[in-house]
Amino acid sequence: MTTFSRADTSILGRWWWTVDRWALAAVAMLMFFGALLVLAASPAVAERIGLDRFALAQQHFAMLPLALALVFGISLLSPRNVRRLATLGFVGSLALTAMTLVAGNEIKGATRWVSIFGFSLQPSEFLKPTFAVVAAWMFAAQHGRERIPGNAISILLLAVVVTLLMLQPDLGMTVVVVATWFVQFFLAGLSVVWVVLLGTFSLVGLVAAYFAFPHVAERIDRFLDPSVGDQYQINRSLEAFMNGGLYGRGPGEGTVKAVLPDAHSDFIFAVAGEEFGLIACLLLVGLFAFVVLRGLSRLMQENNLFVLLAATGLLVTFGLQALINMGSTLNLIPTKGMTLPFISYGGSSLLALSIGMGMALALTRRRVGMGDLP
Repeated sequence: MTTFSRADTSILGRWWWTVDRWALAAVAMLMFFGALLVLAASPAVAERIGLDRFALAQQHFAMLPLALALVFGISLLSPRNVRRLATLGFVGSLALTAMTLVAGNEIKGATRWVSIFGFSLQPSEFLKPTFAVVAAWMFAAQHGRERIPGNAISILLLAVVVTLLMLQPDLGMTVVVVATWFVQFFLAGLSVVWVVLLGTFSLVGLVAAYFAFPHVAERIDRFLDPSVGDQYQINRSLEAFMNGGLYGRGPGEGTVKAVLPDAHSDFIFAVAGEEFGLIACLLLVGLFAFVVLRGLSRLMQENNLFVLLAATGLLVTFGLQALINMGSTLNLIPTKGMTLPFISYGGSSLLALSIGMGMALALTRRRVGMGDLP
């Protein structure tokens, strides 16, 4: 039973009665399941790379309080302060992403990480939520009272972001960013002609990536023709789902995680399938869908264009990342190294997702009488 009354006008009181508590509970459940699955999947991976058995799990657990604090703290913000936070975050993450090209650590053929005070950071993870809010601001400014060329600025910013991501290279992240931006532009009043032109340009870009980046061509060829290339991770992933069946083999009883290289990150959904079964996997899918659909439903009556576009962009990014991870794990799409939101191990991903979800919760709060709109 809550200790806050509806007459409570304190910051916490107003937050409690305006935030989407159901979505907040769903995010907390995802974090809980993520901690459970990292604890199940990471020991085998840690031993393979020469670390203490629970080293990765301890690192993940150490980041969870900060992640929860970010979700809570940012959800307290007004839309104007969300915009300010996103702008500062976008400038900082853009600069750090550019830094990876000259001082980044190369891992698996990509330079996406930089070391800051001994902590390995992937700045591009923070580009996703912050750019979604900044792009929404520009699209909304295009229709504001002052004649600001917001659409042109947004297109220019997108070009800069895509260029940096493709130089790393990171096609999966680029797809998520472009798809989110496209949805926001469409909602902001993009004409049918531009929809066709931008859609065509995106397809041309994907074809160009196929011929320009050998690893992209390899993954697509492997997906279209399983006899081409190494299918080890996908085969082990599908084996995990078959082993798990409906109810799973039980916590800690999975065997595929011992031989699956990225069982704690990119393929953690397979660990969930083997140890907890189909029912648990469907529960995870339901939680992801609930967060996205719940957020979108609260925007149905929204009359502020910035809030509508920014929250939609954040929710689309969240849902699309989950779809890509689960689709890759089930071999429904070509494999892509992308974490499952709040479930996979990964400090940068966890913190960036917490920032994005905190901003989404802040923007979908009921603001009747709050009087702080951009």
